[in-house]
Amino acid sequence: MLSIFDGIRDITTLSTLIRLFMAVILGGAIGLERSYKNRPAGFRTHILVCVGATIASMTGIYLYLNMKLPTDISRLGAQVVSGLGFIGGGTIIVVQNRKIKGLTTAAGLWSCGIIGLATGAGFYEGAILATVLVLLAETVFSELGNKITHNVPFKIILEYNDKNALNHVMRYCKDKRMAISNLEATGKRDAIMSVYSVALTIRPREKVDFDKVITHIDGIEGVIDVEIVR
Repeated sequence: MLSIFDGIRDITTLSTLIRLFMAVILGGAIGLERSYKNRPAGFRTHILVCVGATIASMTGIYLYLNMKLPTDISRLGAQVVSGLGFIGGGTIIVVQNRKIKGLTTAAGLWSCGIIGLATGAGFYEGAILATVLVLLAETVFSELGNKITHNVPFKIILEYNDKNALNHVMRYCKDKRMAISNLEATGKRDAIMSVYSVALTIRPREKVDFDKVITHIDGIEGVIDVEIVR
């Protein structure tokens, strides 16, 4: 531990001011990055979360040490952690193609609250280092994450009149390292012969050549029509 913080680890008027001011700085630093990227929870939200967690942590310590009440110091902090899940859940939304947005913001809010708890407890070193790491995760590591290739799921819409055709298609997908996460029967119509229609949701493990996939499936006996929806 750094000795420069030893004089302000106890709950005093000066240490209270310093801890709350530090909560504003640390929470605001994380919030600025979120506001810059136009995320749901921004500058003010992160400050409020960090300040609230800080005062909750200090209140637990104050009740035990100064008021001599038989209470658990960590009880208020534990409730803060639970409450942060409720706040973070409000930033998570599902957009087109079942993609989820807001998870990073929710995790940042949760981390911001924990940083506030550490600040309120007088663990200044941990709070400062955690803030630096959160900012690195949301900026530098974000750029690295964007460079990672993601194989986006897609759907194969298949019409066939031979039940064995579906088995051949599924076997082909497995051989090509394309996992089938969902199979939905979209219809069946009777004409001269039965024609079946299914939608296969595919999660590829490597890059897919869609033209080759369509050509191969279209050549399977019993397949009437095949379409890929991305």
